[in-house]
Amino acid sequence: MADKTMIGARALVEALADQGVEIIFGYPGAATIPIHDVLMEGRIRHVLVRHEQGAAHAADGYARATGKVGVCLATSGPGALNLVCGIATAYMDSVPMVAITGQVATFKLGTDAFQEADTTGVTDPIVKHNYLLKDVSEIPAVVQEAFHVASTGRPGPVLIDLPLDLSFAEIEYRRPPEINMVAYKPTVIGHPGQIKKAVALIDAAQRPLIIAGGGVIASGASDELRRLSDKANIPVVYTLMGKGAFPDGDPLNCGMLGMHGSPYANHAAKGCDLLIAVGMRFSDRSTGKASAFASDAQVVHIDVDPAEIGKLRRPTVPIVGDAKNILHSLGSKVKEAKHTEWIEQLEHWRKTHRTRQPIDGGRIMPWEVFEAINKITGGEAIVATDVGQHQMWAAQSIVVKRPRRFLSSGGLGTMGYGLPAAVGAQMGMPDATVFVIAGDGSILMNNQELMTAVEQRLPIKIALFNNGYLGMVRQWQQLFYDRRYASTDISCQPDFTALAKAYGAEGIRVTKSEEILPALEAAMKVDDRPCLIEFLVAREANVLPMIPAGGSTDDMILELD
Repeated sequence: MADKTMIGARALVEALADQGVEIIFGYPGAATIPIHDVLMEGRIRHVLVRHEQGAAHAADGYARATGKVGVCLATSGPGALNLVCGIATAYMDSVPMVAITGQVATFKLGTDAFQEADTTGVTDPIVKHNYLLKDVSEIPAVVQEAFHVASTGRPGPVLIDLPLDLSFAEIEYRRPPEINMVAYKPTVIGHPGQIKKAVALIDAAQRPLIIAGGGVIASGASDELRRLSDKANIPVVYTLMGKGAFPDGDPLNCGMLGMHGSPYANHAAKGCDLLIAVGMRFSDRSTGKASAFASDAQVVHIDVDPAEIGKLRRPTVPIVGDAKNILHSLGSKVKEAKHTEWIEQLEHWRKTHRTRQPIDGGRIMPWEVFEAINKITGGEAIVATDVGQHQMWAAQSIVVKRPRRFLSSGGLGTMGYGLPAAVGAQMGMPDATVFVIAGDGSILMNNQELMTAVEQRLPIKIALFNNGYLGMVRQWQQLFYDRRYASTDISCQPDFTALAKAYGAEGIRVTKSEEILPALEAAMKVDDRPCLIEFLVAREANVLPMIPAGGSTDDMILELD
């Protein structure tokens, strides 16, 4: 291809198009005007969000739902800094994203110019890598590198900071040759000797258990996981990030483990003699008290990031590499097995350890809503959650049959994530049914993105659980602070259905159990704009079971007075 003369802003868009980018979520400012001017030509679709944090979360949701790299764009200074929470969310959950920020001109750097911020300095701890461009000639190669780094190995966000004068500078644009980063070579093929050791442990185990983390989904390894599980009859539990890696409803699926995991999943982790941890990092929310977690089990830990191996739990057999490759190898080499007694024990725990709160004085109980959503969607919808009690209720109750169908901020726990993430997911998967599970506290964090969804004519369904509290904090106050509900009563709130209608969306309020299913059926018929369904749920409904912070399975709370 012959070189083409163009300005830096056009070279940036050209380079993004060369990487297959179809959608950018952004908000303009002085430092990005040249970029937005080029985007007006329509080669890449620009989606105007109403806050830069919404752009980052939308790019994140797009990436999680599609498996592609999400892209967001913001101006210098406050625009770039408003991306930070969304970038950190993606970093903690290993989501591939490229964030592009405008910057003051190179000759103004370090002068405290108007809307100058040290964006690369601020974001350095929360990205895989970042770039402050100093010469327009760097644009094509840097964009190519950014996408390569974001999407390979352990995925994550990469930031490109582009000074304004480079957007106007001329460049002879040529698509870079095939990338070869000598200093960045993630290990993807597991060591044959380690795989052989793992096979021996699996074949010898009497009570094996697989923990599926987000890395299974990131590597596209769900089919390989299922083949291994089926062949050796190994039960599977999952982390919050691993929900969807193994289909809900499968007889070998024991559910989510951890602080609010199913009792039988937590008992399985305590009772197993071999733990096969795949693409998970033994976070505190999954394991509780680390020294008590699967303390009698040998551990095979599979992860593409060597930094996670042995960081929180020393494995018997560590295997660094891509989960898809390693699970394929394990599945082809292990022996067929039954593990009849172990499966029967798990089934006993499944039947005997149940938690469900009774109907509360006519007010809706959360599980009633989730049962209706499952009936409506059949487990095939994309579900994006905010953070709080509703998030954990969803993780416990929503049926997810396929990977990339459950989007949630796990590592950072970012309130306000759900709605903009759903915007990104719906843009990336236009034919999918997309639900937001939100709370009355979290929805107000980024409710402005309703305007984005209305403008883009996105038929997102928003199930809003309104209990008049910051529910998860209130629950902790109930349990550990003698019901001293400091700053968690948010019953002074807007009329959410009227708020939705003010944006141009549809709004439905549900106050009785018998209204739940008809309201959801009505929402499913709204196909040209978002529909918010507000459910007035029991004010003090709790998320159970619960393992107190720092506790173990022995401390699991199954019911409250």
